[in-house]
Amino acid sequence: MDLRPLGSTGLTVSPVCAGGSGLGSMPAVFGYDVPAEQAIEVVLRIFDSPISWIDTSNGYSDGESERRIGAAIRQYGGLPDGFLVATKVDADGADYSGARVRASVAESKERLGLDDLPLVYLHDPEFHDFDSMREAVDTLMQLRADGEIGHVGLAGGNPTELARYLDLGGFEVLLVHNRWSLVDHSAEVLIQRALKDDVAVVNAAIYGGGILANPQASTKYGYREAPAAVLDAVTKMDAACREYGVDLATAALRHSVDNPAITGTVVGITKPARVDALLTALAVDLPEALTTQLDALLPNSQYWLDPSPSRTMPA
Repeated sequence: MDLRPLGSTGLTVSPVCAGGSGLGSMPAVFGYDVPAEQAIEVVLRIFDSPISWIDTSNGYSDGESERRIGAAIRQYGGLPDGFLVATKVDADGADYSGARVRASVAESKERLGLDDLPLVYLHDPEFHDFDSMREAVDTLMQLRADGEIGHVGLAGGNPTELARYLDLGGFEVLLVHNRWSLVDHSAEVLIQRALKDDVAVVNAAIYGGGILANPQASTKYGYREAPAAVLDAVTKMDAACREYGVDLATAALRHSVDNPAITGTVVGITKPARVDALLTALAVDLPEALTTQLDALLPNSQYWLDPSPSRTMPA
């Protein structure tokens, strides 16, 4: 798996990043439990694969995702050469102060057993008042300046709110979720904006929470009930993929991975066999006629999670 430069950070990463949100076990979100032994086995399998990085967060399962990744690192005898663990700072309830950011980084280092955190994101800032977040942003930037962390990223969903944070400057990587998939292009303007500012783009939740990976078992997209137009598009996309002998999940993965604007695609992995399935999907020869057909089935923007992006590309 060829490595790609992660924007201006100097880091290089594989096109697929293992998503660790489910490794701590969040049955209320994902609908199933993940035992600790299974999660550790998954991470060990990732270490032995061409995937070169994993994404987690301080707040995933109250830190359990980081703890299990840390346990796997210890069991493996340390990180593989060149492997990158990306994590995120999280609020403690309503507290997203500078002190909380520092505490979040310290907690992540302890759980992971790592002194070096090469990439740390400001996580889900759109759920907090923008003006009150300046201290959190400034503190994260200061931690980078002091060598406490490597590089600073911004991670969230709402493109309009994320653009406000990019306006502040200093962010090197943008992670956006659920807003660039086969059925939703809400993040298109934001992605273009990030590239113009030399900010690397990472795309997460490409299956919309499951509907694009298992369309028969889900009616939700982005953690909410999907509009009828989206459900209809998914059904037609699934049928089109079957005609070409390709599964919809593979098409959803490649829709992100094959986009030159996207450096990394985060894919949640909670079973060891899923690693091999990902590698197989990346090797599939996706017919151009199929991708053209899928593009034509994209629902109208009024049905996207953020239907009316208010920001435009700067001149």
